[in-house]
Amino acid sequence: MAKREILDIDPWIKDYEDDINLRMNEYEKQKSRLISDGEKLTDFANAHHYYGFHKVKNGWIYREWAPHADGLYLIGDFNDWDRHAHPLTKINDEDWEIFIKGIKTIPHGSRIKVLVDTNGSISDRIPLYATRVERNDDGDFAAIMQNPRSKFKWTDEEFKVNHDDLLIYESHIGMAGEEGKVSTYKEFEVDILPRIKKAGYNTVQLMAIAEHPYYGSFGYQVSNFYAPSSWYGEINDLKSLINTAHEMGLNIIMDLVHSHAVKNTVEGINEFDGTDYQFFHTGQEGNHPDWDSKLFDYAKPGVLHFLLSNVKYWLEEFHFDGFRFDGVTSMIYKNHGRGDAFNNYKKYFSMNTDIEAINYLQLANELAREVKPDVITIAEDMSGMPGMCLPISKGGVGFDYRLAMGMPDFWERTLLKRDEDWDLSNMWYELSTHRPEEKRIGYVESHDQALVGSKTTIFRLADKEMYDSMTKDSENYIIDRALALHKMIRWITISMGSDGYLNFMGNEFGHPEWIDFPREGNDYSFHYARRQWSLADNENLKYHYLSDFDKAMLKHSEKYNQLGNTIFRLWIDNDRKIIAFRNKDIVYIFNFHPTDSYESFAVPIHDVGQFRVVMDTDEERFGGAGRISHSYVYNTERLAGTDYDGIKIYIPSRTALALEKYNK
Repeated sequence: MAKREILDIDPWIKDYEDDINLRMNEYEKQKSRLISDGEKLTDFANAHHYYGFHKVKNGWIYREWAPHADGLYLIGDFNDWDRHAHPLTKINDEDWEIFIKGIKTIPHGSRIKVLVDTNGSISDRIPLYATRVERNDDGDFAAIMQNPRSKFKWTDEEFKVNHDDLLIYESHIGMAGEEGKVSTYKEFEVDILPRIKKAGYNTVQLMAIAEHPYYGSFGYQVSNFYAPSSWYGEINDLKSLINTAHEMGLNIIMDLVHSHAVKNTVEGINEFDGTDYQFFHTGQEGNHPDWDSKLFDYAKPGVLHFLLSNVKYWLEEFHFDGFRFDGVTSMIYKNHGRGDAFNNYKKYFSMNTDIEAINYLQLANELAREVKPDVITIAEDMSGMPGMCLPISKGGVGFDYRLAMGMPDFWERTLLKRDEDWDLSNMWYELSTHRPEEKRIGYVESHDQALVGSKTTIFRLADKEMYDSMTKDSENYIIDRALALHKMIRWITISMGSDGYLNFMGNEFGHPEWIDFPREGNDYSFHYARRQWSLADNENLKYHYLSDFDKAMLKHSEKYNQLGNTIFRLWIDNDRKIIAFRNKDIVYIFNFHPTDSYESFAVPIHDVGQFRVVMDTDEERFGGAGRISHSYVYNTERLAGTDYDGIKIYIPSRTALALEKYNK
């Protein structure tokens, strides 16, 4: 057996060679079960081309996967919901089929369901491969026949996925508008995409795209895996959004939820054929203890057919450029990672590890690259599973990036402490440490921190003072501190070795308050499920300082190629709260001390030459006092009592600056 490269890349994993071999052997076995010699996964992942509704020369073919059903009947507007007029025929052990004569027999836009007879009871269900699902005024969900007169015309043939320096803008279509309502795909395309482009982000991550019956689930309780959410408009409106984003040079990735499914039987796929094990583990193993949802059985070929085809469907049909796979930690551990600190390698390789889920993720990554070679895949894994972001050929799981979920956790813990008690050595460790050759998406906060029950960074820093003291003519110490640290926290996070960076929409300018979707507890109000862009646009408010800084920070990062580099620590002084490091040609100095400024702070640079400041958080354009010169040239000198060279520089309290080597 050939040695896996992961064993050389990560020396700590050598004691677990048998586990890595097991992972890879089972992956090969599962793959061989799905495809024959000479075939690719893309040949297997065609369930959506077989099941569901397909137009043929003189009518419609409808097929369904329901192994344990006793009978299926197609019902809908087209037959006045006659429950026995159109029975399906079982054509093998698992599949059912019916031919409906006449293309116009089922008109575009008409409502359809399938009656499933099983175990002596009948239920009206939504077809598993429905591509459009809508709720009527009575709250009843049904599939909607899709047969428009003309197909959407794509114009993005020249677009190339940008893999360099991912700057991700995490977005939710419905709450992206300022009005108190569910916003639309079209509104996002017209109003929000230009904002994202102007702000300097190059990748849009869309949440809550697959159909979900409960709006407040943030899209994480999926009911219909092949149907773009009708909450936000028509199918072609989503295609138009993606097409326009591509014309603007923006990547579009989708939040893909294959970690679980809504337990609903009326709207969703649960118990479709009358069993609890068609898609999911049977009994309690099939129920997530925290999410009140159903858990897929990734060992079953039928489930793999459904999910892998879903990956292919979104890439081909909607031109998505990749996926952020949700809930990976929950998938790959049988206890879903609940309560585990993952502080030693035994936690990764044990009987608790779900090899079948890991194999599914490997298959999904391989398939995605077969369909779209330049696809982007990101794992939401808080455990740090070794090999998550290594190629499958090296013994990895195959993702490009992992969300560095420890970073927002670190900032949450830190902001609970007094400024004087911040641990800069721990800060260095949390922000710079990563697995060899595995890429991370760094971030301060995502949608998780913006939801009711948590707090955004700005709200932890400023709290109620935001309501009255964000005008430029107001003076407030709490707001001054909040703005200073908001800028510093973001800048050090993006600059300390992350391979990409993520921000949730509105957080770049310190969007006030939390996200709270309409529910009984708030009288079904949309007041907190929107984004107040006018705050950032108002030149009389301090929000635009943060927005302007974020834009400048991203430009600085791109100009000096700051993502994905090895970082060199220059100085950490936990008493004076100074941390200095070098990222390629840029030297950063952060003074987190709440009160102490240093007139002539000696910073070792281990280089000889001249340096000058190119950006700092105290600039007037960012709401600062403008105390740092950008024209003064700092000459390196041998620092007293040392054998290395450095500079002496003025660094005010709660300020960060970046210097580059100065060439006349």
